[in-house]
Amino acid sequence: MKGKEKKFSKRSLPKEVKLSIKASQAKKAEGLCLLDLRELTSFTDFFLIMNGNSSRQNIAIYQNIEEELRKEKINPFGLEGLERADWILIDYGSLVIHIFSKAARERYALEKLWADASRLDY
Repeated sequence: MKGKEKKFSKRSLPKEVKLSIKASQAKKAEGLCLLDLRELTSFTDFFLIMNGNSSRQNIAIYQNIEEELRKEKINPFGLEGLERADWILIDYGSLVIHIFSKAARERYALEKLWADASRLDY
């Protein structure tokens, strides 16, 4: 178990994860948590979950993440939810980012759904 803990640390994260966290924090995203899904699923390695205080803030968080990763030539495979900005999902393959409103985050409770995953909070 100690080996698994060491493998999942803030220092050992892939570049796109670190950049996404930094870009989210720059736009004052709240409740950032990273779930390590590598042992649990084959469709992605990490979920980055956060919330904003308004749809405008959620869009600003999304735009900043997208811009910072694009500078590194990292482009999303998919994007959903930008119209309402209640739950914006950005799929980078090995990283799926969820930007919620507070209400949507409580309603969908991804952290509870994936409670078996190792977790880092920011």
